[in-house]
Amino acid sequence: MAIAVLQTAEPRAKAAAARALYRSAQAGTPGWPHPWPTADLPAAPARPARPQLVAPGRTARRRLSSVEGRTALLHAIAHIEFNAIDLAIDMAVRFGGDPSLGEAERTAFLTDWIAVGDDEARHFVLIADRLEDLGTAYGDLPAHDGLWDAARATGHDLAARLAIAPLVLEARGLDVTPGMIDRLNSAGDTISAGILKVIYSDEIGHVATGMRWFQHVCSIAGDAPADRYHRLVQQYYRGSLKPPFNIEARDRAAFPSEYYLPLAATGAPLA
Repeated sequence: MAIAVLQTAEPRAKAAAARALYRSAQAGTPGWPHPWPTADLPAAPARPARPQLVAPGRTARRRLSSVEGRTALLHAIAHIEFNAIDLAIDMAVRFGGDPSLGEAERTAFLTDWIAVGDDEARHFVLIADRLEDLGTAYGDLPAHDGLWDAARATGHDLAARLAIAPLVLEARGLDVTPGMIDRLNSAGDTISAGILKVIYSDEIGHVATGMRWFQHVCSIAGDAPADRYHRLVQQYYRGSLKPPFNIEARDRAAFPSEYYLPLAATGAPLA
């Protein structure tokens, strides 16, 4: 069922498949196969014909004083949530047989990331519905593929995927979402602001899940987690960690500042 999520291209069908996977996992403890199958895992998830994928700088501007600007912002968020479905499910399938996971840990790992995928699917549908309320649809505007670039780079290493996907990319959402909520409220779009509040609350839990598993992997390897995080971000993240950080939200996610503040101190790209 998880592989079927990755192989589904149509956005709402992908979201529905992720939610069905979660319901199935919740219905009872599955008998996870031995050995863990990876032969059928797609190198990249299926994608719809639209949106057109462009370089990040060519996406639509997001001036929230107009409906068009709010639509551009929401479309960008929908694209993030659409990709996040695949990131969560790929995490479960690609790394479900990782040697650092014993049988009990495997069940917890798979359950956690399938649940994250369900959240991301729910978020996508909320934003897609709101876009339709505003007279557009997901796919109508260009988007970029930077999120999946990070997944490609870390597909061979569970610690690297955890460091980059939840603990850089998703953590960045904790920093910027409160400002977007405030701007939407100021523009009078309280409905969209309310949806972002739901997403923001859930994303704190996702970052916490990423941190918990990152620390587990480091513990098994005998590595100091913060030091390993620094090395992995410098190796795999082609960007810089940009302050200001939402330290209150990151603390709620049990994401200590000793991880990210040293990497932001130079103000230079990390790779």
